[in-house]
Amino acid sequence: MQEVRVAIVGMGIGKANALAISRNPRGRVVALCDLLEDRMTEFAQDLPEPVQFFTDYKEMCRSREIDAVFVGTPNQFHVPVAMEALRNDKHVLVTKPLADGEELAHQLVDVAESSGLVNMMSLSTRFSVGVQHLGQMSQRGEFGELYYARARSIRRQGIPAWSLGFIHKGGGAFRDMGVHVLDSAWWLLGMPEPVSVTGVAGAKFGPSGKGYFGRGTPPTPDYYNQFAADDYGGGFIRFANGVGLQVESFWASHQPGDVNIELFGTEAGAKLRPLTVYRMNGELEENASIHIPESTNELAWDNVAGHFIDSILDGTPCAAPLRHGWLVQRMMEGLLKSAQTGQEVRL
Repeated sequence: MQEVRVAIVGMGIGKANALAISRNPRGRVVALCDLLEDRMTEFAQDLPEPVQFFTDYKEMCRSREIDAVFVGTPNQFHVPVAMEALRNDKHVLVTKPLADGEELAHQLVDVAESSGLVNMMSLSTRFSVGVQHLGQMSQRGEFGELYYARARSIRRQGIPAWSLGFIHKGGGAFRDMGVHVLDSAWWLLGMPEPVSVTGVAGAKFGPSGKGYFGRGTPPTPDYYNQFAADDYGGGFIRFANGVGLQVESFWASHQPGDVNIELFGTEAGAKLRPLTVYRMNGELEENASIHIPESTNELAWDNVAGHFIDSILDGTPCAAPLRHGWLVQRMMEGLLKSAQTGQEVRL
């Protein structure tokens, strides 16, 4: 049986992706790469086979024992690691967001598409059971014409406190969390062409050491004094076909936590969590609840891994190429630019 030998860069989000690849009968994790060897040693215990350790991603990419690379570093290093993998003829799977800015994202897409290699975004929300179910309903025409959507990712206290990459320039709540619901809502709407975005964003909690993960245990002043990103962002995106999308992302807020997408269609509407479809049955309002067992949570990662491997071994057209990551990046960066300038940004 053919298999894809994958190297994992970054022991954070890399863990979920690595375990899913290992569960796939045609996938094998053969190498880990991180600056700290103890992180790799700890994680390697959860893998079914021994793996090679690297602390230099360039050296790792030169290995002939590796077919593909998963990039799970902080945002600021996605492009250099993925570029190095592509230059060494490795297929790439990159966590969201594609980059820490639009220009670098576009450069990476150009290199990836000219390489002939499989290039894919790892999008656990888009590939989740709930979003895929809504996508299938939309493709069957059950919503009629989708003309509006709302997407939000809100935490009450949830600023990351384990990597400065999150809070340095190029990080922030919108690139960390908002990207998930923005990408999924855009995909559910049929991936229309964005034409303009207006937004607001800022940092009301992070710079003062408030709102971090771990109640009552904020990071040291040395950590939060380096805060140079947004801890909230929200705005409105207009598409060429007249569809509108309202999107919000908060790392911290005085609001209950919520991750949700709401769809508005001419024949039916829907909400992602709890998964519910709203329609009319004659003159009666009908709400259909769809139960998704918690046991399916891992399926999102398995779906990502399976599709990546199928694209490499079977030539299955990639449904989430890096180009999608760049287009979503354009919308994100436009929203953040609009917040900075106070003006609408044309895309």
